Amino acid sequence: MPWSKFDSNHEAPKGDRTLTYCQAIREAIDQAMCHDPRVFCIGLDADDKFGVFGSMSDLTHRERVIGTPISENAMTGVALGAALSGLRPVHVHLRNDFLLVAMDQIVNYVAKWEDMFDRQVRVPLVIRSIIGRGWGCGAQHSQSLHGLFAQIPGLKVVMPSTPYDAKGLFFEAVKDDSPVLFLEHRWLYKNTGDVPTGIYTLPFGKANRLHEGGSLTVVAPSLAAMHCLVACEQHGLDVDLIDPRTIKPLDLPTIVASVQKTRRLLVVDYDFPFGGFGAEVCARVTEAAFAHLDAPPQRISFPDRGMPASGPLERAYYQTPDRLAAAMRTILEGGCVPVGAANELSTR
Repeated sequence: MPWSKFDSNHEAPKGDRTLTYCQAIREAIDQAMCHDPRVFCIGLDADDKFGVFGSMSDLTHRERVIGTPISENAMTGVALGAALSGLRPVHVHLRNDFLLVAMDQIVNYVAKWEDMFDRQVRVPLVIRSIIGRGWGCGAQHSQSLHGLFAQIPGLKVVMPSTPYDAKGLFFEAVKDDSPVLFLEHRWLYKNTGDVPTGIYTLPFGKANRLHEGGSLTVVAPSLAAMHCLVACEQHGLDVDLIDPRTIKPLDLPTIVASVQKTRRLLVVDYDFPFGGFGAEVCARVTEAAFAHLDAPPQRISFPDRGMPASGPLERAYYQTPDRLAAAMRTILEGGCVPVGAANELSTR
């Protein structure tokens, strides 16, 4: 069955079994490779015995999993060539920071190829990248940078927050004929949720409302969405929580409709603040729904400085559900929060 037969316009039932986020990705990769012989995986340590943190363990078609040298820029060129030749490669990067080594290929070739040739050729390439801190990984192994990649024309940027979304959005990425950057936060890998058994797809550019409320709209992707959900549920906050699922394309109509109801906006974005996703959402909403706002849109992000490696500094740098709940309550009471709200390092 061709990928075009899978309908992205109607969400699949949630399923009657529970998988972790990691298991959902592993199953999606395995089923995609079984369904379509053109799908193969390539990347540094893609064939490692640890299976990319368990997300590629015990795949049915191990012969289509190719480990590569430490040469990210060259290997991205190989993946691009495979996509142009009619295959559907999944290029795996153990850490998102390593994508920076391949920026020439990603920005100047992968993202631009279709436009340069008037879309007469397609680039069905999925670039998987694991984001987020580990255990004292510091400034060079903890970045997300999704706002940076979303700024590039020709790239779609996907950030699933639940096991259900991870599997459905991965199939949509493999199905897509254009390049997709698929970002997975390591701290989500152990989270569990209901996941259908078979192949299903979720449309890009369609947000998911995780919590319903009428006093504040909160937009948060990936791990930030899960932290905000815990904050809302544990602290009983009257918040309309929207997980965009994909930050490019962005489901602006859903966000604007929510702001028209709540008349307040907070964007929680686990990335650097200047020129990032949070700034973009605030700008778009201001342009589209200024008359409906009772207060300026606000953002919570990382401080505008490198990520620390020590335990105490990490705990000061990164947000928690309790800190986010305190910030939301401040906004609900008519106050303002700094961009790095409840973040001790933001003022140092």
